[in-house]
Amino acid sequence: MVCGDTQCITTYRHFWITNGDVINDQMQLYRCGPPRHPLFHRLWCQRFAVGLRKSGIKTGDRVLLFSPNDLFFPVVFMGIVMAGGIFTGANPTYTPRELAYQLKDSGAKYLLCAEENLDTGIAAAKSIGMGLDRVFLFNSAVFDGKGSGSRGCSYWGDLIASPAEGSRFVWESLSAPASALRRGIPVYIMARFDFIQMLENIQKFRINEILTVPSIMIALAKHPLVKKYDLSSLESIGSGAAPLGREISEEVESMFPPGKLNVRQGWGMTEATCTILCWDPNEQGTSSSVGELNANCECKIMAEDGVTELDENQRGEILVRAPNVMKGYWNKPEATRETLTEDGWLKTGDIGYVTEQGKFFIVDRKKELIKVKGNQVAPAELEGILLSHPSVADAAVVGITRMCCQDYPNARYVDRDGEEYPRAYISLKAGAEATAKEITDYVKQNIAPTKRITGGVVFVKDIPKNPSGKILRKVLRERAAQELLDESLQVSAKL
Repeated sequence: MVCGDTQCITTYRHFWITNGDVINDQMQLYRCGPPRHPLFHRLWCQRFAVGLRKSGIKTGDRVLLFSPNDLFFPVVFMGIVMAGGIFTGANPTYTPRELAYQLKDSGAKYLLCAEENLDTGIAAAKSIGMGLDRVFLFNSAVFDGKGSGSRGCSYWGDLIASPAEGSRFVWESLSAPASALRRGIPVYIMARFDFIQMLENIQKFRINEILTVPSIMIALAKHPLVKKYDLSSLESIGSGAAPLGREISEEVESMFPPGKLNVRQGWGMTEATCTILCWDPNEQGTSSSVGELNANCECKIMAEDGVTELDENQRGEILVRAPNVMKGYWNKPEATRETLTEDGWLKTGDIGYVTEQGKFFIVDRKKELIKVKGNQVAPAELEGILLSHPSVADAAVVGITRMCCQDYPNARYVDRDGEEYPRAYISLKAGAEATAKEITDYVKQNIAPTKRITGGVVFVKDIPKNPSGKILRKVLRERAAQELLDESLQVSAKL
């Protein structure tokens, strides 16, 4: 078991009490695009908190924000916390059904919507019987101090005393704007991610650090337009959300003078308020490690039996225990019992290991491992090899089994053993060519026999991913099942 020791201090106390005088009101948050920024951050948070209290919010009440990234996100978050409420945010691409579920499940008292999300918000609120007097518009029109709109819901401006005009933006986690509040570091925020716009913003605003996901890293390494932009201001790149092969990191680092840029991976979970591990800012990352254990955190690596604790360099499920680990899933006691042990250990579902030096490495998600002849094969490892192929722009690997066709008695297939076979989905670079055999032979040269691509290679235009850049393996597994069924039915038709 690994432990990190230091004095414990809450985020609220750190920002607003212990060192509140350090937080200055200089401009720190900027919108990429037409210049726009908020002033007097602490004052806006306090005003919003007062507005919420006057509106009737009580300690423990929930407020749901349904909006693309926006300049005033930190104000909303901190204001809700200062009022004693609980912040919950919804994906801005949600449908009314999905939003209604989160509204009902979270028990939110208020719904704040961006103008473009308002129709969805109203539909969701109506479907669960939430009064429209609890739905507020969150956009620049609010900040003119006007009253309710023509769509039957109140403006968010009613909750704030004399609000200033706002604007939309962000492509960062909350930690970046929060750090800006603490240290006065400028943060430029994109409303929606666009790769070319990101390159333009790095060049225009001379950005020093960006936080990314593997899909963005792959684009940085392989997109032909990258060379047209001046990215020389970059000093550090962080990657998270999914494992990133060191090969891609080195490919990006090679675009800069030796030692100029360092790519480092991060790892965390929402259930642990996002962060478990961290990096020494003065340390140069040279591997695919995701860092060292945070202060006040404990970690252990467990064998598949869930009982045996493993030693250094042995792969198993990572369990963590820390003050920042959640109390449980809201209104889901069974899911909580499955994820949290009685003595407070969080089962992360991630497979990894830790070295003697305390460096952690993530192999893959436990549920995504492919079982081949008794061995566990990590899709991320195979994807890292595939991405090193000169013709490959992006790749994803899932496990397939011929047993998925067993419900179709007229379909003929080779295997009934339920064995899994790694299948690769490949997106080629523009103008590049490669055959399935070339791909499988390339992998064969770089991996053990049990990890080879034995389930076939499928060429696709794009790899399906969610907004945070994680591969949608469920979508690919469903596609693979249909592909296997079609292949088997074609064989049956010929016999």
